Amino acid sequence: MTDKAIITCALTGVLTDPAQHPVPVTPAEMAREARRAFDAGATVMHIHFRRQEPGLGRMPSWDPEVAAAITDAIRAEVPEALINMTTGVVGDDISGPLACLERTRPELAAMNAGSLNYLRTRSGGRWAWPPMLFDNTVEKIERLLAAMRDLKVTPECECFDLGIVRSLSMYHEVGILPRPADVSFVMGVASGMPARADLLPILIEEAPDAARWQAIVIGREEVWPIHRRVAELGGHLRTGLEDTFYLPDGSRAAHNGALIEALVQTLRDAGREPASPEETRALIAHPAS
Repeated sequence: MTDKAIITCALTGVLTDPAQHPVPVTPAEMAREARRAFDAGATVMHIHFRRQEPGLGRMPSWDPEVAAAITDAIRAEVPEALINMTTGVVGDDISGPLACLERTRPELAAMNAGSLNYLRTRSGGRWAWPPMLFDNTVEKIERLLAAMRDLKVTPECECFDLGIVRSLSMYHEVGILPRPADVSFVMGVASGMPARADLLPILIEEAPDAARWQAIVIGREEVWPIHRRVAELGGHLRTGLEDTFYLPDGSRAAHNGALIEALVQTLRDAGREPASPEETRALIAHPAS
């Protein structure tokens, strides 16, 4: 356990509607929110790219020029911060994520480390959306990891269930994932792991040896006790408008900075401090296998 924790801000998310929620979309908005998050203690900015045409800001974009405009704006505003780019896409075509990785060269990239039936229901026994498979085959994962290795990008393995966590050790064994692993336990997706603090010791035990880990906790007020437990157990911490709109007291956050301020306070209540940009870079500087 280190007394320093990397603080990540998930600035915007995949499909959250900017007409209903205060999520940033344009390069200027993303840079403004990155500044707020950085000033509050976050050193890593996890970013998704959105369509920039009027009225389409809730839709994802894999246009490398859009990706470049957003990352360039964030880097100009907060040059000390590290970029963590999403690569999540449904289907076998990963040309969009690969083009964005090549164009932006982030320090880290989130990689979904296994498949998930992505489900949710509404009252009355109806699906919230048509049931879909978020498919992340080993072949798809291997191609993403190869590109990250060539570009010297650190992969962050997002794990939606315990079986995916256990798969990471096998990825090490066959040589496709560098050691040690960077692992995110994704909690709170309706058809994935529930947001429960008592699961954390099991997940940590099943993760590969020496893994750097954090929990991505999706939900409302219930996310904050889990963040506290993550801090107590030595993990790194992430929040942002992608994960929750709610502060520990149940009120809605006006922006990402407010969420990061609350997360840093949670960390300090556990006796730890946020890592500086230099310390963050040192913590993620894993040797290749």
